[in-house]
Amino acid sequence: MLLTTTNTLEGRKIKKYVGIVSGEAILGANIFRDMFAGIRDVIGGRSAAYEEELRKAKQIALDEMAEQAAELGATAVIGIDLDYETIGSGGSMLMVTASGTAIVTDQI
Repeated sequence: MLLTTTNTLEGRKIKKYVGIVSGEAILGANIFRDMFAGIRDVIGGRSAAYEEELRKAKQIALDEMAEQAAELGATAVIGIDLDYETIGSGGSMLMVTASGTAIVTDQI
């Protein structure tokens, strides 16, 4: 499954627009990682724990979106938009959504 943020695929012709597809991931942040990330934020540096959670949530959302597109018979998803939000009490959970347009392309 080809996934892209662009609205076209270079060298490929769009034969059919299948529809809008999406995927979501909501992950709770571990309290101990939160505490250490807070300390790191105070003294400077990157928070590896949060970066890993962001990568994990993004991949889950993209995989779910690609699976939905495949079920519809699509060969690619174009125009992908990724959104990141914190939800829950004090931003205790991370939500990532991925949405795009499922299409069928010619095969090169």
